[in-house]
Amino acid sequence: MRVLLLKAGATALTVIATVASALYVSSHLKNPTAPLQPSVLNANGNGSAVSALGGTVTVGPSVRPGNAQPVTSTYAS
Repeated sequence: MRVLLLKAGATALTVIATVASALYVSSHLKNPTAPLQPSVLNANGNGSAVSALGGTVTVGPSVRPGNAQPVTSTYAS
């Protein structure tokens, strides 16, 4: 009797977890209007300089504009 109860409990837990995962995924669909990358704060290419303790650190944007078409989706086989 205990074995049957344990198997039924494990099966019920598996079914509940599967249903909950399916509901979560279906309620968080991909947004096709979402941007592909976050906007760059200082997009003019100059970067920003910070000096501390006698040294200077210059940080610029790491994403550069290009002429290629943006990748809007991917496919994995």
